Parts: sequence; C-alpha cells; structure tokens
Amino acid sequence: MQKKTVFLLMETKEANQALAQNFLDDQDFEVVGFSSDGISAISMIADKRPKVLITELVISGYDGLSVIAKVREVNPNIKIFVLTAFCSDDVVSRASQAGADYYMAKPYNFSILKERLLGLFQPKADGQSLSGGNLHKVSLEEKISKIFINVGIPPHIKGYSFLREGVKMAVEDPEIINNITKKLYPSIGEKYKTTPSKVERAIRHAIEVAWNRGRIDNINNILGVRAYIGAEKPTNGEFIALVADKMLLEQS
Repeated sequence: MQKKTVFLLMETKEANQALAQNFLDDQDFEVVGFSSDGISAISMIADKRPKVLITELVISGYDGLSVIAKVREVNPNIKIFVLTAFCSDDVVSRASQAGADYYMAKPYNFSILKERLLGLFQPKADGQSLSGGNLHKVSLEEKISKIFINVGIPPHIKGYSFLREGVKMAVEDPEIINNITKKLYPSIGEKYKTTPSKVERAIRHAIEVAWNRGRIDNINNILGVRAYIGAEKPTNGEFIALVADKMLLEQS
C-alpha cells in the first residue's frame, strides 16, 4: 500500500525534526518535507502535493490560519491537521473556518496523533467525508489530557494513562466511582495488562506528582469544586470523580 505523504509546518526546525522522527519507518505515512516559515511552506506544498499538512498556528511568515486558507484554496483535497497549544473556542472556530480538518492540543502523544490522522481518511459514521473544512470537536480524551497537563501530571508516567482511562470510565458510568477497587482498577489493569494494585499505585503517584509540583492553584481553578491547600490532596477516587464531574458538566 502506498504511503500517504505528509508535510510538517512547526514553529522551529527542532520541532519539525522531532515530529518527523516519529514517522520514520511508519507503515502508513511518509514525511516529504517540512518548514518553519509559512510563506516558503505554501510554495513547497504546491510543489510536493502532500496528502496531509500538519501545522502549528504560531509560525514565521504567514501565520498558521493564513497558511491553512491559502493551502486549502490551491489543494481542496489536502487533509489539514492543526497541532497547537492554543485551545480556545475562538481559535478552534477560526481554524475550522480557514479550512482545517482536525485540531489537536499540545503536548501530543504520537500514537494518538497517528490514530487521528488515519481517521481523517475514514468516512464518518453517517457516511459523510471528514474533509471539506469540518473541524472535529476536541475529544473527551484530549480534554482530559489538557486538564492533566495543566495540573502538572506529565504524559510519560504510567499513572497518566491509567488516570485518563479512569476518568473516561467514570464519565461513561458515574456509578463506577463507588466500585473503584473491585471494578475500576481491575478494568484498567485488564486493558493495560497489569495488576489492579499497580494501577492504584501509579494513579496515586501521578496525583502526588501534581501536588509536589505546587500547582494547587491550577488544580483549584480548573476543577473548581474544592479548595485544596498545603499537603492536602484528594484520594484517587476523589480526583477521578472531580475530573469526571467537570467533563459531565461541560457536556450538559
């Protein structure tokens, strides 16, 4: 199967190289070029005709929104994937209007990024194409990840993934928070091929990392439910419940 070609437009050369490194030996995608300048990127994209553009919004030359609009004009079928730290509703709306197909918050997990890229080439459940400038809403998983990052839980620790899975489960079934030991931990352990006790310890460690980083004000502001002070911190179940409640309130 022929690989789908990708052009990268990140803010710096180092960021382009770091992302390109992830695509080395990939079975589905191949990076055919990159730039950190919006003006030069437009001509390079016109020449190389990639299937996908992955772009940030803050770049030199033309900004990301201008590049999206200009690239969309000359190549209506290209898939445009926005990768950025700016997650306001206004920015998402403007990216959509410019012609972006998908919006993903930084920092990114490459396996999730690739999964979303593949999704751009799949028809939607209702049979409509994903292309044409219709930007996907930020997924529940990405909203949870944004909260974890803002409160100081780094993505590379095991507890990050376990916590995210726990919150997703609590959003789908709020009653599971009352069976955290007998149901939630074992379910996460089964998915990640580990034991419930290791799940519990990893989640507890992730919460402790956030507290040790001194981001209690961020935690209070984001969760907006209970004022944590000093060394006081929520239990695993309390933290999962607080984040899940926030997600449920946003959906209502």
